[in-house]
Amino acid sequence: MDQLWEILGVVAVALVAAVMGLVAFVRDRSRKAPKVPAREESVEIPRTPPKKTQYTPSSGVRIDTSKSAAPAPAKPAQTDVVDAPRDEAPAPEVVEPADVVDETPAPEPAALERPESARGRMVRLRERLSRSNTALGKGLLAMLSGGSLDDEAWEDVEDTLLQADLGVEATTQIVDNLKRRIAVHGATDEETVSGWLHEELLAQVGPDMDRRIAASRVGDRPAVVLVVGVNGTGKTTTVGKLARVLVAEDKDVILGAADTFRAAAADQLETWGARVGVPTVRSEKEGADPAAVAFDAVKAGQENECDVVLLDTAGRLHNKVGLMDELAKMKRVIEKRSPIDEVLLVLDATTGQNGMRQAEVFGQAVDVTGVVLTKLDGTAKGGIVVNVQRELGVPVKLVGLGEGPDDLAPFDPEAYVNAVLD
Repeated sequence: MDQLWEILGVVAVALVAAVMGLVAFVRDRSRKAPKVPAREESVEIPRTPPKKTQYTPSSGVRIDTSKSAAPAPAKPAQTDVVDAPRDEAPAPEVVEPADVVDETPAPEPAALERPESARGRMVRLRERLSRSNTALGKGLLAMLSGGSLDDEAWEDVEDTLLQADLGVEATTQIVDNLKRRIAVHGATDEETVSGWLHEELLAQVGPDMDRRIAASRVGDRPAVVLVVGVNGTGKTTTVGKLARVLVAEDKDVILGAADTFRAAAADQLETWGARVGVPTVRSEKEGADPAAVAFDAVKAGQENECDVVLLDTAGRLHNKVGLMDELAKMKRVIEKRSPIDEVLLVLDATTGQNGMRQAEVFGQAVDVTGVVLTKLDGTAKGGIVVNVQRELGVPVKLVGLGEGPDDLAPFDPEAYVNAVLD
């Protein structure tokens, strides 16, 4: 009996020990199990604020007014957030990108053009000038050196000169002088006749006329140059090219966009000036008073101590009395601020006698001091040089010989006659 109780006691102790071991095992497993969150949550990395920009109306250039920063990362998808295991390093903290100063250099301004000196242009452009009405040279020489110069032959010579727009008076003088020389000397060989023709043409062109441009300061003020002409003669382009000629001579120039009726005229002139660093005075109001713009340009030239102010005017039809009166008014307004030193009339050399009519009317409205002949190339009638000088009593000072920016050159009578007779 005692032995039975002894066995039961051992079994009871074993059962108690098993129960206690089971409880301890359950507690240990529960501590190692991961904790499950009550609900799912998500986070979002904030984006970098957008840059603020503004536009400068005068230049149209975008200017960045905010500090540059690294681009914001893409927005992540929603994720579950759980505690990191105890034996692993914690997740890195998300840090916002710091402000970064933009070290990118500003774009360099466009390099200014440096025009070539006008002194060498006639040499380079003489070939073009030689194409100007070859009938005035080779055709005449062929007739004069043909050996038989009867009345019919002389009529052909006169017709050739008149067709070249040389004018009746100049043609008559040249023919009479050639007749007298041939009668006295009896020579009709091409070399001799060529020399005589060269002398007669040069005398008509006027080698002694003053062809200088008034483009230097007069006392304590800049010179003022007014450029006039009808529509389509290349007047605004001529003003831009003249600015290049003067810049090449180290002149300080200001442009005045007094052509306020043609919408693109001021923009065109400003573009010409910007290429060589020359400022342009203009009105932003379409149809503004051109006399007021011209007045302001002269004032700016005086205040900035410039050498010369070039004033572009609206192209006018010479048969419009009101427009010519307005040009005369502009001249009066400018002269309240400063004398006008030069009035250049731009003529298309291909217009012939119509160009002569323009010259006469402009000469009545303003005191023209010089002529600019444009398009004096292979299609032009070169005799207009002589004719316009006779009618106005003023010299041709500049000639346009092509479409390039530096194809405006001072007129050289000797080079002109040589080229025509080549």
